[in-house]
Amino acid sequence: MDVRRVETDDELTDALAVRREVFVDEQDVPEHRELDGRDDAATHFVAYDGDRPVGAARLRAYDDATAKVERVAVLASERGRGLGRELMDAVETQAIGDGYEAVVLHAQVPVVEFYERLGYEVTSEPFEDAGIPHREMRKDL
Repeated sequence: MDVRRVETDDELTDALAVRREVFVDEQDVPEHRELDGRDDAATHFVAYDGDRPVGAARLRAYDDATAKVERVAVLASERGRGLGRELMDAVETQAIGDGYEAVVLHAQVPVVEFYERLGYEVTSEPFEDAGIPHREMRKDL
């Protein structure tokens, strides 16, 4: 697997295609919710298996000391291979390099345990986003 920070338009297109397949096609998130107009303010990541994009994530400023991890997606056919961990390692490394002290994210409830294994702590009661139950989580870097 090759996880990289998006640097080209083609890489961004690949990241967005992964997100569309996972969130819009698989999870029925409305496209206008998935493409929320915040991509220009984010640092994007894309994971490849050879030339095929298989994972994506983005990182945005949340406040002066905290970044927000968003749109973490791995194609269904690629789950369970450690790709989510590799994506999160890349995102957290970027956040540290950007000077952030912590990261937050909104985890879908079924994957809260995945983020807990990476050192995240639940900081909210369950809430719905796009009809999907989530929990806010935080990790100090």
